[in-house]
Amino acid sequence: MSGRRAQAARNDEVILRAAREVFVDDPGAPIAAVAQKAGVGISALYRRYPSKEELLGRLCLDGLLRYVDIAQAAHDDLDAGTPPSEVFATFMRRVVDADTHSLTQRLAGTFQPTPEHGAGAARAAELNQRLVDRLHAAKAIRPDFAVADLGQVFEMLAAIRFGDDDRRTQLRRRYLALLLDAVLRLDADPLPGPPPYPGDFADRWNPRATA
Repeated sequence: MSGRRAQAARNDEVILRAAREVFVDDPGAPIAAVAQKAGVGISALYRRYPSKEELLGRLCLDGLLRYVDIAQAAHDDLDAGTPPSEVFATFMRRVVDADTHSLTQRLAGTFQPTPEHGAGAARAAELNQRLVDRLHAAKAIRPDFAVADLGQVFEMLAAIRFGDDDRRTQLRRRYLALLLDAVLRLDADPLPGPPPYPGDFADRWNPRATA
């Protein structure tokens, strides 16, 4: 990229990083708080993102695409012959460390999803289903672990928000290790009750339903 375009890309990265910190902490914060956090003028921010809703949508889309990349990498690892149980554990750790589900928890229903969000969500769902199917076929995870359990597990871990960044990461990895032990146990007692239903996750993205 030219110097000007490279600088614009760096500015955009700074704005998005600041917006993530601000809105995950307080989804109702004004967009001016993002400008202040990023160290840019409010007019410069509005030139890039004309509305708070557009900025929120971009944050969630970036998180969704990051998740898709991680899920695709898990399939690539399976194709390369990596042991399935190792693939699953690595996939889970990468998602937890990327913290994509903090965006889901905090920002769902705060903006109107676009077709691009829909396409990304459909791709993520497809990759999730194939991954769980492949892991079941390899007998790498307990037979009653369902694809819908993934989202709930990730959100449970993302809910750990106290402490600084290092402590938060440490705690999330601690409880992920406990959960992995349970999911990788093929001889465990059956789980009580069904997993989440598809609508449990989908409905909250409609701003009218969460108003």
